[in-house]
Amino acid sequence: MTTVRLPLFPLNSVLFPGLVLPLNVFEERYRAMMRSLLKTPEDAPRRFAVVAIRDGHEVAPSAPGLPDPTALPERGPAAGFGTDPARAFHAVGCVADAASIRERADGTFEVLATGTLRVRLLSVDASGPFLTAELEQLTEEPGDEAGPLAEGVLRSFRQYQKRLAGARERSLATGAELPDEPSVVSYLVAAAMVLDTPTKQRLLQAPDTSSRLRDELKLLRSETAILRTLPSLPAPELTRAPTSLN
Repeated sequence: MTTVRLPLFPLNSVLFPGLVLPLNVFEERYRAMMRSLLKTPEDAPRRFAVVAIRDGHEVAPSAPGLPDPTALPERGPAAGFGTDPARAFHAVGCVADAASIRERADGTFEVLATGTLRVRLLSVDASGPFLTAELEQLTEEPGDEAGPLAEGVLRSFRQYQKRLAGARERSLATGAELPDEPSVVSYLVAAAMVLDTPTKQRLLQAPDTSSRLRDELKLLRSETAILRTLPSLPAPELTRAPTSLN
């Protein structure tokens, strides 16, 4: 079993391998993480792990407020995650490689990272200025008939895109080239579909590429059928995505 210890960045969304992750980092525990990553030699990867938070949005207040205006804010690396932070997170996440980390004049950071590989969360350490985790690397097995399944998913995804663009009363750009490697297809489609976090998490932790593609094919057919009956919806309803307060 290959394990690694990395800084842990919990989010209200799911990161997939190959997908770009822009971050606006302003909370102190994550600022400390970025300052630590900046100490990494430039020729070495600046990596951290992203995990999705269970049961809704992270609650990590930065100032006193409702319901008790006299209460002091919870502080520290595990603020908002309870006494056992590992239980607040989904068990499978993704390693992110920070291509750029830019510190602003006010001490906040602008970060651009890319998902690289899936990992399983083994333990969480809250003893430092930010969370770290012991992680097990997960291999991506192709499974049975990954190639034909990927072709079917791409066909269904194009129909889904058209229906989604129509429901949002927007034109669809058709010039974009889509990949044909099955695992890449599976991650791209999982990230691009308008799905809730538990469903995206289920796709991330699928046992193999074929299983993920089969699940996506069912989801695409179901979602496209729904969009067919709802030709005009407010854009926010279709594009609503959780945001991270980091």
